[in-house]
Amino acid sequence: PETTRKALVQARIGQGKFKERVSTYERSCRITQVNNPTHLVASHIKPWRESNNEERLSGGNGLLLTPSVDHLFDRGFISFEDNGELITSPVADTRSLERMGVQPTNVGRFNTDQKHFLDYHRREILLKSAS
Repeated sequence: PETTRKALVQARIGQGKFKERVSTYERSCRITQVNNPTHLVASHIKPWRESNNEERLSGGNGLLLTPSVDHLFDRGFISFEDNGELITSPVADTRSLERMGVQPTNVGRFNTDQKHFLDYHRREILLKSAS
């Protein structure tokens, strides 16, 4: 029996350029304060799959996040107000968030481009109440 398989993968062209552009706005993960680029992911605020080509590579459509924070942000468990206040989804497990270092906090203000994309994230990605 085979334990490996061949796969055809569609690569995200420009991902390196995207991280470079996000790095002009962001220097570290706003939640964990990790600032080593090796440990940071350039996370799209408005997801890649829902963005046009220009939005996909816009530095204003990104945040530098550690992988665990990126996971929470991408899946809508957390988001941010324009003024930097952390928003926690009512469906997020508070104890898990705390163990990942996510505490209610203000992470600092965002620029105009980021605010535009964060508005989309809050409306379309942030998970609402389970009821």
